[in-house]
Amino acid sequence: MPDETEKPEKEAAAGGRPRRRQARGERRIAQLLEAAASVFCSTGYTAASTNAIAREAGVSPGTLYQFFPNKEAIAIELGDRLVSEMRTHGDALTPVAPGTPLAEAVGGAVDRFIDFNCRHPVFFALMHGPDMPGRITEEHDALHATLLARVAALLTAFMPGAPDTDIARTADMCLGVYKAGLEIALNHEGDERAAYVAELKNVLVRYLGPVTVGAAAAPASTPGQNTP
Repeated sequence: MPDETEKPEKEAAAGGRPRRRQARGERRIAQLLEAAASVFCSTGYTAASTNAIAREAGVSPGTLYQFFPNKEAIAIELGDRLVSEMRTHGDALTPVAPGTPLAEAVGGAVDRFIDFNCRHPVFFALMHGPDMPGRITEEHDALHATLLARVAALLTAFMPGAPDTDIARTADMCLGVYKAGLEIALNHEGDERAAYVAELKNVLVRYLGPVTVGAAAAPASTPGQNTP
C-alpha cells in the first residue's frame, strides 16, 4: 500500500503549496494586477480603491485581500513587474555597430520604449504619479540611473573622444526630452500619436546632430513610419 505522505510531497511546489493551488493563485494575482492597472490608468493611484480593483477584476474584496493587504501592496507588485520588464528594454540599449546612422540608432531606441509604454500605459502613471509609495519611487530612481547609463553607452559610439561628463550630460538631456515627448505622445492615439513619436525622434536627432561625429541631422522618420 503506497505511503499517503508521498502524494502531497509530489504535488507540493516550492514553499510547500500544492502546484495546482499555486497555479490558481498566480492566475488570480495576474487577474488582480491587470484590473489594478486599468483602475490606476482611469482614476489615478490616489483615487483608486481596493473595492474598485476587486470590482474590475470581477471578484469580492475578500478574495482580493487573500493576496494583497492594501492598495499600496498591489501598486508595488505591479510596479516591480513592470520595472523588471522595462529593464530588458534598457539592456537592449547597447553600443551600436560602427557606421550606424544616428537617425537609425535613435529611431530604434525610441520605438522600443514607446512600444513598451503603449502596451503598459499604467507604467507611466505609476512612475510619475505625485503620491506613489516610496518603494516605487526608489525603483523609478534606480531604473532612471540604469537607463541613463545605457543611453550614455549608446552615445559613446557617436561621441568618440568626448569627456565622460559631456556624454553623461548629453544622455541626461536625451532621457529628459524623451520623457517629455512620451507624455505628450501618450495623450494621443492612432495616427496622431505616430506623428508625435516621429516628432520626438526628429527632436532628438536634431539635438544630437551637432554634438556627434558624422551624424546628419535628418528627420528620423515621417509620421506613421516605424511607430506603434
